[in-house]
Amino acid sequence: MRIYLVGGAVRDKLLERPVVDRDYVVVGARPDELIEAGYKPVGSDFPVFLHPRTGEEYALARTERKSGRGYHGFTFHAEPTVTLEQDLARRDLTINAMAEDADGTLVDPFGGAADLEARVLRHVSPAFVEDPVRVLRVARFAARYAPLGFRVAEETMTLMQRMTADGEIDHLVPERVWAETRKALREPQPSAFLQVLRQAGALRVLFPEIDALYGVPQRAEYHPEVDTGVHVELVVDMAARLAPGDDLVGFCALVHDLGKARTPEAEWPRHIMHEQRGTEPLRALAERLKLPTEHRELGLLVCREHLHAHRALQLKPKTVLGLLDKLDALRRPERLDVFLTACEADARGRTGHAEDAYPQADFLRAARATAAAVTAAPFLEQGLQGPAIGEAMQRARIKAIAALDKPAAT
Repeated sequence: MRIYLVGGAVRDKLLERPVVDRDYVVVGARPDELIEAGYKPVGSDFPVFLHPRTGEEYALARTERKSGRGYHGFTFHAEPTVTLEQDLARRDLTINAMAEDADGTLVDPFGGAADLEARVLRHVSPAFVEDPVRVLRVARFAARYAPLGFRVAEETMTLMQRMTADGEIDHLVPERVWAETRKALREPQPSAFLQVLRQAGALRVLFPEIDALYGVPQRAEYHPEVDTGVHVELVVDMAARLAPGDDLVGFCALVHDLGKARTPEAEWPRHIMHEQRGTEPLRALAERLKLPTEHRELGLLVCREHLHAHRALQLKPKTVLGLLDKLDALRRPERLDVFLTACEADARGRTGHAEDAYPQADFLRAARATAAAVTAAPFLEQGLQGPAIGEAMQRARIKAIAALDKPAAT
């Protein structure tokens, strides 16, 4: 029995990045040997075990063979005769197909270390085309490593384009598409995820609502980048900067302008009512990918209300309170934080505006605090009852918001 550290742990160690998860491959062993040694079996499709002390994953070396369409269309073979190189050969990218033995010696049969040095995401073998999830994974790795200068190898992009053309992408299950997208939105440069998928032709298949934004012009005085698709790329990257690792903010940033793809061309580059027009494609996307309720609800709120946030300093106090009520911000202030962060990302996700201030956020947080400070107690003491209490609280909250000092608009 020989045990090797494999995959991401080896990759990140060579990149001098923090190693979060450690996975191991066991060569030359049978399941009963690991069970007798105290390992706990957890794999359903193939033999995977948890270490009795550390809880880390140990998988028997295996090969895989394509047996059908999509992510689940594989059969696996795990026997003591399967070599380490055979196991590494089934992996997606060369930078993920390295191993390290117990003495720390690198095992690198496919040139992963050289590709790390060259900053290249390259497939291991032609078998890459058999698993459509790999298109999403490559795009996600691009989002993670683009700040380090990584790019997708030309021959790998060609394979991904072929997978799209052959319809393999069509067989991805919604849950897996969302899982990979959610991870990509937590990475430092989510725009690379969109760019890689678009170049591969997969964005129009998986996210037609987002793909439709490319080529749609906006008014240059407000959006120097002009192209709405480019604007969304800037916004998701700004969201990653403002809220690192927060996929809820990232998703709201991703979908905030979907309505601009519904603007009639005759109205370009203006996009009146794009907030309302964006709700239908957003609901369709949420239904198709079976999104979590919070992502769907916050995405819709940002889509519909982001212009109110931008104009917050000009809004009437009653309208400000109405916005807070729509967000349920008095009861759930965390929703206001998500909303405002996504709106700030929209405002700053424009060419030449990345360092702009966004005083609207502080004003709306202050409005929320002063409105929440109004309680029913004094009105009960006055003898008010029933609906009269709510009406009095509403008037008091509007008055309190009106008394706030507003920062200068930028």
